[in-house]
Amino acid sequence: MAPQPSPPSDPALNDLEHREDPYNVTQASHIYFLPNLMTAGNLFCGFMAVIYCIHARLAESAPSLLYQGTAAVEHYRHAVYFIFGAAVFDALDGRLARLGGRESLFGAEFDSLADVVSFGVAPALMMFFFILSPTQAPGFQWFRIIGWFVGFIYLLCAAMRLARFNVITNPLLHRTHKDSSKDFVGLPVPAAAATVASLMLLLLARNDADKPLDHFALALPFLMLLVGLLMMSTVRYPSGKKVDLQTRTTLRPFAGLLVLAILIFRFKEVALLLLCLGYIFYGLLRQVRRPRQTKFTPPVQLPVSNRPMT
Repeated sequence: MAPQPSPPSDPALNDLEHREDPYNVTQASHIYFLPNLMTAGNLFCGFMAVIYCIHARLAESAPSLLYQGTAAVEHYRHAVYFIFGAAVFDALDGRLARLGGRESLFGAEFDSLADVVSFGVAPALMMFFFILSPTQAPGFQWFRIIGWFVGFIYLLCAAMRLARFNVITNPLLHRTHKDSSKDFVGLPVPAAAATVASLMLLLLARNDADKPLDHFALALPFLMLLVGLLMMSTVRYPSGKKVDLQTRTTLRPFAGLLVLAILIFRFKEVALLLLCLGYIFYGLLRQVRRPRQTKFTPPVQLPVSNRPMT
């Protein structure tokens, strides 16, 4: 008896099977245009931030204190804006991938590599050049010696945080109920970089107002150490992944968001830093309160036959 011909395969069903199997060779290596275009934009912004940090250093070393006709302060300001631009692109790539159901392992790895440049190398280099500037912290020569070490610790924590994120989000991991939370474990790398960039923006605003920066500039390395430790911590931070085009809200929160956006636009130097610090301490306070909420949870009573021997 001749074998029956197999029914024609449905392309839609094949596509669905590939999506459900992230370790399918074809699915894992897919390069989806829009999400990866956003990731490329993230990487471009990080690269430009590094370039402007180098320009700022060249301006500080020039006899005229200008490079390409621009002072170091403006070069640093452009670097800060590019870091914020990278954060916007980083938020868009994941949302576009989830919105179209086009997530792939290639996209996740590409995103992490771009994040290392935009939110690791660029902030660390910016802090390193700014603190080592001849006009900053003239009475703290000892701090200039360890400035490179502070920048490296921040970069190390950012790279390890991204590697840990890729591991704990691996589709092959067996997840418990606790692991299924949408929260980030540790401070997200874009939030850490935004905190450093917002403080840098405030310092540059003080410089424009002819206010001394010697003591205030020293806050930048210590902030980088703090956010570096928080990136590698187990403190949980809200991810905002549940907020999408279908999310509904009432009039009062919507009006509050509009007022907050106006305040950020009007007082961006202070408002951005307060917003980033508020996010950091929100996670810390929630972490402190979590053990208290579970402190009085009654233990599970095991049958006598199943209790461990003591």
